[in-house]
Amino acid sequence: MIEAWYARVAQNVERVMVGQEEALRLMLAGVLAGGHVLLEDVPGTGKTTLARALAVSLGLGFKRVQFTPDLLPSDLTGVNVWQDGTFRFVPGPVFTQVLLADEINRATPKTQSALLEAMAEGQVTVDGETRPLEAPFFVVATQNPIEMDGTFPLPEAQLDRFLLRLRLGYPAAEEEVRMLERLRARHPIEALEPVSDAAEVRSMQQALAGLRMEPELVRYVVDLVRATRSDPDVALGASPRAALALQRTAMALAALAGRDYVLPDDVKRAAGPVLEHRIIVRPEVRIEGVTAAEVVTRALAAVAVPTEELG
Repeated sequence: MIEAWYARVAQNVERVMVGQEEALRLMLAGVLAGGHVLLEDVPGTGKTTLARALAVSLGLGFKRVQFTPDLLPSDLTGVNVWQDGTFRFVPGPVFTQVLLADEINRATPKTQSALLEAMAEGQVTVDGETRPLEAPFFVVATQNPIEMDGTFPLPEAQLDRFLLRLRLGYPAAEEEVRMLERLRARHPIEALEPVSDAAEVRSMQQALAGLRMEPELVRYVVDLVRATRSDPDVALGASPRAALALQRTAMALAALAGRDYVLPDDVKRAAGPVLEHRIIVRPEVRIEGVTAAEVVTRALAAVAVPTEELG
């Protein structure tokens, strides 16, 4: 059921995006797992287009906010205005289903933190009144890792709210040729039609709970996360929330592959996108070129993979 849904949505998105199959798979895993995605890459790699194409294909409401230093929290969440002798709430763009937070690290920490409640709890509190967001609610944030002037790096608490951090990278030469051929006339996203809807997405998310994950694999997830904490080059390892995220993402990847059980390869595939942005490498070794990706690679190499028959 989930595999067929994935094939339908992926085929539709690929009418617009060329050569981003793995990123799309992981983004849909994020949707299934009820998480949020941070797209970190240089300008022009299709981050905004991918988010928009995904929202259209899923039949979900979509809003884009360009984050700038003068953006206020109320510009996101909404504000109460005085009208006809009473206060009336004017909802902000966060009241949607897919929110694209474009260049999120260009807004101040105060504005960035306005998304925390929405991302963690699916609700927004303004002037003491809490309003729920329509499910499914999915944040896709983008940032440019190269140009750091005038930016405010996301604090650890904010990064931890993102289930996955992905990089799209440049397409292969043949893929870039196909992209240019498609864009000679009008952009194909203008003709894109939904192939799913909010009710079906919620149904797919609920179906994920039926997947089996053997105790040996649960322990494997925990051991991987704990290995990042004991690495001598790490100042802050992955949190218990990271273990939950890794388990949930592995389950989603298994479901997208058409299985009702999780394999070690699902955990390995999810490890980098789930754990890397949650790890802080010690400053003195960062200068020497040690990265969070290297720490995750070490953990995968050091932790024994369950060898019993699974599935």
